[in-house]
Amino acid sequence: MKNKENVDLKKWNKRQSISKGLDIFIHLVGYTLVLITVSILFKDIVYISSFIYGFIAVCIIFILNRTIKPVLTWLTIPITAMTLGLFYPLINAFILKLSDWILGSHLEINGLLWLIVVSIVISIMNAIMDNCIIDGLIKGGKKK
Repeated sequence: MKNKENVDLKKWNKRQSISKGLDIFIHLVGYTLVLITVSILFKDIVYISSFIYGFIAVCIIFILNRTIKPVLTWLTIPITAMTLGLFYPLINAFILKLSDWILGSHLEINGLLWLIVVSIVISIMNAIMDNCIIDGLIKGGKKK
């Protein structure tokens, strides 16, 4: 009996890890579409050389958001509190500029003020994408 439970648990864990990987992939593709849409809306400010580099940029932004952004957020809590949260988009803009620097000529973001505007637009579009489209795709495929 215990052996069967072990086998069932291993299958469940494998299914969970595949599902989690698919969820992340769906999010990355959705965010890539958002980044490409922003590059179309702001032609003179954001340039992406191709869909592949857009996907790579989103992967880099995803990694930076998981590693560097929590540290930056923690370090800038006093400034963010004094500005009532208005400093937070600068952290997002810094992450975008850092990914621009990493990708070189394949991702170009110009202008500091426009960089902040673009980071706010990307954040809003990502939230809409998450809540309206991606969650529907992911929850629609899972049975409760």
